[in-house]
Amino acid sequence: MSWSEFLAGHAVGDVVDGTVSKVVPFGAFVRIDGVDGLLPQVKTVADGQSVRVRILAIDEGQQRFSLAMA
Repeated sequence: MSWSEFLAGHAVGDVVDGTVSKVVPFGAFVRIDGVDGLLPQVKTVADGQSVRVRILAIDEGQQRFSLAMA
């Protein structure tokens, strides 16, 4: 899915399922429909894990979005 398709299908506040694509020191990246978003300050997930998250913010200009555990 492209960034524009992601924007068309998702909005701030949506609760969605995703897969942890990479754990980093400041959180984890979660892949949702082929696009990665940041789940900050989480230490209880592992690469490949399925998670349910809420979209907190979408930055269209930077093509990124932030998440929280749902």
